[in-house]
Amino acid sequence: MTSAAITTIVKMVESLPDDLQERVAEHIREFITDLEDEKRWDASFERTQGNLVAAARQARQEIAAGKSVPMDYEKL
Repeated sequence: MTSAAITTIVKMVESLPDDLQERVAEHIREFITDLEDEKRWDASFERTQGNLVAAARQARQEIAAGKSVPMDYEKL
């Protein structure tokens, strides 16, 4: 899929000297990698969201029932 925005960016990059084109390409690769990582993180978080909610509910129930003990940070 090609869009006007991509075409414009390609033309802008092509107008740069070769060394700058390489730098731009590297930045774009890093940016795309970051976006892919973020997408994987979001998908992982979405898959585990129900488990997190269930754990929070259980913790609240245990606190309300007096079954929890405050954490002793000195022992850590």
